[in-house]
Amino acid sequence: MMMKYGFQLLLLLLLGTLSTEAEMKKESVKKGSVTLPYQWTRTGDGDSPAMILFLHGAGERGDNNQSQTKHGVPDLLQWLKENEKDCVVIAPQCPREGWWANSRGDFRDAKNLSLRANASPVMKLVFSAVDQLVKSENVDPKRIYITGLSMGGYGTFDALARRPDFFAAAVPICGGGDVKTAEKFKHVPLWIFHGDADNVVPVTMSQVMVKALKEAGGEPKYTEYPGVKHNSWTQTYRNPEVWLWLFAQQKK
Repeated sequence: MMMKYGFQLLLLLLLGTLSTEAEMKKESVKKGSVTLPYQWTRTGDGDSPAMILFLHGAGERGDNNQSQTKHGVPDLLQWLKENEKDCVVIAPQCPREGWWANSRGDFRDAKNLSLRANASPVMKLVFSAVDQLVKSENVDPKRIYITGLSMGGYGTFDALARRPDFFAAAVPICGGGDVKTAEKFKHVPLWIFHGDADNVVPVTMSQVMVKALKEAGGEPKYTEYPGVKHNSWTQTYRNPEVWLWLFAQQKK
């Protein structure tokens, strides 16, 4: 009985992965020696869809243009379809030795982490791919969102600091950023998530960003999961309230 159940579960997971791959288009952008693979899709048939930029974690880096949709994306696409939302979803894949954020200092030390002047070569290509889709798919500029987990959480804070007036809202999960940049994007609605038992990215990384945003005059939402280690993204992305909140945000 257990073997039968295990086989059925494996089959469902496999079908879910294949379904996600089948509906996402695979493309890439390149500048110099850096190539950024990405997948994207569009749900609904409205004239001016929203957009969600999804930034994966360090474990999904590479060049197969597949691994980046392992977490979060299947849950997002399912919610979009069930709720008949018009949306462009783009999920780039960071090269194996690359990083979304371009910071100096220990990524686990909130006091010493600082943003470098220029975006990383990878983030520059992310912006390029996003801009192309915004234009080609007639994306609503008032409804462009960003979310990311772990390394992608850092990337989310990095992107907000570099394009503070581009995104309508953001959901960084178990990431961190340069607290000195909070003033730049204090006006952007954020819902930040972290597990208080995270043994990879200390929960203090999110705590200090929340504190800095509030001191700058922002009003970020913050959810801290008790007893949860690094994987605070699964329950976040499977919570429909998160997506409902995100889509309720629009730039004025």
